Parts: sequence; C-alpha cells; structure tokens
Amino acid sequence: MKVTIYEPPRTKKNSMQIVKAHGHYILIPSKQYKGYEKACGEYLEGVVDEPISTPVNVKCEFYMPTKRKVDISNLISAVHDVLVHYGVLADDNRDVIGSVDGSRVWYDKDNPRTEITITRYEGEYETWKQK
Repeated sequence: MKVTIYEPPRTKKNSMQIVKAHGHYILIPSKQYKGYEKACGEYLEGVVDEPISTPVNVKCEFYMPTKRKVDISNLISAVHDVLVHYGVLADDNRDVIGSVDGSRVWYDKDNPRTEITITRYEGEYETWKQK
C-alpha cells in the first residue's frame, strides 16, 4: 500500500508545549504538529477497512521544503503516531512495525510531502518473537 501526504513533514517531539493540567505540568504536541496531524486525515481516513495488526515495513520518504537539518527518527515517529491515530495501523509497537527499511529524507522545496509505503514484513519476525 502506498499513500502520499502532501503536507510539509513535521516532527512531534520538537516544539512541544508545557501546560498545567489538574495541578501538574504535562507536555503536549505543538500547534504546528496538531495542524499537521489534522491535515493528514484528508489522505489517511478510510484508507483501510481495519487497522493493520500484522508485522509490516513502514518506509517513509520525507521531502522537506528546506535543507535544514532534521532528525529522521522524529519524523518517522510522528508518521507512526499519525498512522495509528487514523486507524491505518493498530499500534506502532514492534509487533506491528517490524522495520522502517528504506526510509530517507530528501529535499523538494516545491513539493514537500511524505510518501509512505507499507508492505508485509519479510524479516525473521516469528523467530525472534518466540525467543
């Protein structure tokens, strides 16, 4: 399965907000990330009938609008959270996301986007799971 999100990629971990709730402080995602998450719904809602719960490889190719340095692991984490939020994946733990092989960050100032390719995980999943 392949899905393209035509929004500039965002990370969830950078620019988090600290807010006071019920007498203690908590971290919440930034307004920019929440906007990104909402915009992703246009591309992800209804993509699958049931959330994927079998081991898969989630390859993410990020096309950034600038050449600024970016942490690919934060970008990947944000996409995984969005995929779970919209019910594409049942969870983002190791039992569902077996690998992220092939994920890369590219530069495309005119067409920033995230291309997500989800394929059946072909690794030695059952072998290491049973150990």
